[in-house]
Amino acid sequence: MDKKRAKEIAYSPVMANVTYNGAQIYIESVNDNKETANIHPLNEPKNKQEVSLANLIEH
Repeated sequence: MDKKRAKEIAYSPVMANVTYNGAQIYIESVNDNKETANIHPLNEPKNKQEVSLANLIEH
């Protein structure tokens, strides 16, 4: 996923359909320097992960 688009999704009040490894996720924040995002699965808000933006897919 493009860094600019990931930031738009993270700051938008509207939920976007984004997946990581096939699971729907919520983007909490984007790290500009590392090209990563802090995410969690929609059904597991405590399961936070830092993943590469390249692994995020918007549907």
